[in-house]
Amino acid sequence: MELNKHSRTITQDPTLPAAQAMLYGIGLTEEDLKKAQVGIVSTGFDGNTCNMHLNGLAADIKKEVWSRDLVGLVFHTIGVSDGISNGTEGMRYSLISREVIADSIEAVCGAQYYDGLIAVVGCDKNMPGSLIAMGRLNRPAIMVYGGTIAGGHYKGRSLNIISAFEALGEKLANKLSDEDYKGIIQHSCPGAGACGGMYTANTMASAIEALGMALPYTSSNPALSPEKKQECAEAARAIRVLLERDIKPRDIMTPKAFENALRIIMALGGSTNAVLHMIAMGKAAGVKITLDDFQRLSDETPLLGDLKPSGKYLMEDLHKKGGVPAVMKYLLAKGLLHGDCMTVTGKTIAENLADVPALDFDQQDIIHPVEKPLKKSAHIQILYGNLAPRGSVAKITGKEGERFKGTARVFNGEFEVAQGVRDKKIKEGDVVVIRYVGPKGAPGMPEMLKPTSLIMGAGLGKNVALITDGRFSGGTHGFVVGHITPEAFDGGLLALVEDGDWIEIDVRKRQINLLVDEKTLAVRRSTYQPPALKVKSGLLWKYARQVKTASDGCVTDEE
Repeated sequence: MELNKHSRTITQDPTLPAAQAMLYGIGLTEEDLKKAQVGIVSTGFDGNTCNMHLNGLAADIKKEVWSRDLVGLVFHTIGVSDGISNGTEGMRYSLISREVIADSIEAVCGAQYYDGLIAVVGCDKNMPGSLIAMGRLNRPAIMVYGGTIAGGHYKGRSLNIISAFEALGEKLANKLSDEDYKGIIQHSCPGAGACGGMYTANTMASAIEALGMALPYTSSNPALSPEKKQECAEAARAIRVLLERDIKPRDIMTPKAFENALRIIMALGGSTNAVLHMIAMGKAAGVKITLDDFQRLSDETPLLGDLKPSGKYLMEDLHKKGGVPAVMKYLLAKGLLHGDCMTVTGKTIAENLADVPALDFDQQDIIHPVEKPLKKSAHIQILYGNLAPRGSVAKITGKEGERFKGTARVFNGEFEVAQGVRDKKIKEGDVVVIRYVGPKGAPGMPEMLKPTSLIMGAGLGKNVALITDGRFSGGTHGFVVGHITPEAFDGGLLALVEDGDWIEIDVRKRQINLLVDEKTLAVRRSTYQPPALKVKSGLLWKYARQVKTASDGCVTDEE
């Protein structure tokens, strides 16, 4: 069977002797040139726990691909550590890295004519970046997730990456000694793997598994586990099947498959960042996903996963009780998944789940039954109103309440908030406003994890709300609303808010409104001076000029 549909342009065209000579130069034989070529892209790099082991996994996959009578060729793309860059100017590059990853994978696979693609990815933006590239290329492809980190421990306290951020707030509030602060920092991340809760990395891995573009258990197999090693062998077997049957990403990434992905996000209490990423992934695959799709599925899907940041458990705990496939099997049985969707195994969702052990609700309380959910509808809520006429995204798990009315405390950027916490400017009943941190305003739409963590650590989390045109880490919790569109820099009403203004957030009505009369707003508009773009050249400048709004997924390849 002819498998090298793309690479044969180079390997069998007699008018391309230089290309053939270079392939011989890398060690391929004449027999190898008849085989399909699989690009194996790794986002591995030494400077991040999420990615530090990925090059090793890519090497394992390469060996297995060659054993399947295919040519496996490793290449690399970038990664950016959200945890390390959070709270710094460097965080502006985090979301941008998604586009760099997608563009670079597309460029290499397009130029090298690879027949198939296996992406080995770890941190938050790696996964949607690789899926965007797969949708564009539409050649047989699989995503392999590097896996979740083990939980940390210090003085009997279970830790994860968010513990480190919130420890700073505790320290500033004089609730934590210098010794214990340092101890928490040193023990929060014990080794390789992505952030352990249902934060953005595990959210996206779970969603992409439900989408059908990753092997079963990829999202819940821990980073340093025999199961993750075995997954590398399974990926090679699966890419061979996809090539033989010519099953391409757009055959898998259908509207029904995206509904499955959104369902798992809702059921597990996933990150609000998934909204941006699923919209962008859908566009790459030719599937239209809107904010209203998230609201519709949120209304129909109960919140079942008691997972951090709002819950008790980590992904490693779920792994021990059957992982994401056990959750998917339960959702399928309850009529909440489409079982007939094709996956990268060459089988449907229902076929993949047929032999998966069922969840035992007597043996675990990580996943609650539909009859006794943590919340009858899901946590992601799409709010509109005069502050967000094109939408905003709230994460409401039920612990924060459903309505907040308070006076605005305005900050032009996250660094002002940190100082505001230190100076005790934020009081109970405030609505903290962080603006000019959107896709264009920052530029780069950084996460507001440091401000939210400081507020939680200072003990104010239950008594203030926070709204922003930026976004949040998957580890953020509290009464927060992000992705406000249009952003302040782009003419949004957020730019006109002043300290002391009343703001009302009503989740039941799905509204977020500035309670200031139009006459007053007209006066403010007449004297408002929009800020200049903060950068004048380079990647951030290009991004600010090209990026679409948060409600459009922050894509950069549309007019």
